[in-house]
Amino acid sequence: MGKSWLSAAIINRLIFKAREKSAPVFRIEKFTQKNRFKSLIFTVLSARTKDETTLKACEKLFEKFRNATELASANENEVEKLIYGIGFYRVKATHIIQLAKKLIKDFKGNVPANFEKLISLPGVGRKTANVVLVHAFGKDEIGVDVHVNRISNRIGLVRTKTPLQTELALKRKIPKKLWSKINIAFVAHGQTTCLPKKPKCNECILIEYCKKVGVKS
Repeated sequence: MGKSWLSAAIINRLIFKAREKSAPVFRIEKFTQKNRFKSLIFTVLSARTKDETTLKACEKLFEKFRNATELASANENEVEKLIYGIGFYRVKATHIIQLAKKLIKDFKGNVPANFEKLISLPGVGRKTANVVLVHAFGKDEIGVDVHVNRISNRIGLVRTKTPLQTELALKRKIPKKLWSKINIAFVAHGQTTCLPKKPKCNECILIEYCKKVGVKS
């Protein structure tokens, strides 16, 4: 697989343009503010849920339970009510309480900076672990969510079917120094310009590179 046209300059332009359009993902940065526990819980809850919905739920949740110790002793029904509205809220309520208990039991209440340890936590999969490693610890990883998977294929950067295939293909094609910005850039771009059903191609800075795979004229 050859080198990609995707450069630091292009990624930074994507982020800048999306900030101008107030992409919801940037409000998450302000909310978590490098708080590793908040970053972890938000990412777990955000699966299959819009960022705006997850953010509202997390704001309610953290008003009541500020850390792993408090969440570990939470009543499951109360947590369900606080995060009601996000996808699979009942299952996720169970997961985050169990997750908090495991953090206390195995990691002294701290979020581990290790991929294998992160995915040992209830409700934490590969994407969640990679996103947390990037945003909470500043590590060079690629978290592949629906936006990253869709946009990477739509623009012709990769030809893959699963998030894991996309992650591995991007890592082969893109310099490691750019990995940590891929998720934020593509998520923000997907929220503001490269929309799932009706992409705003006339506003896109990637127009000269994009293969428009699956995009109807």
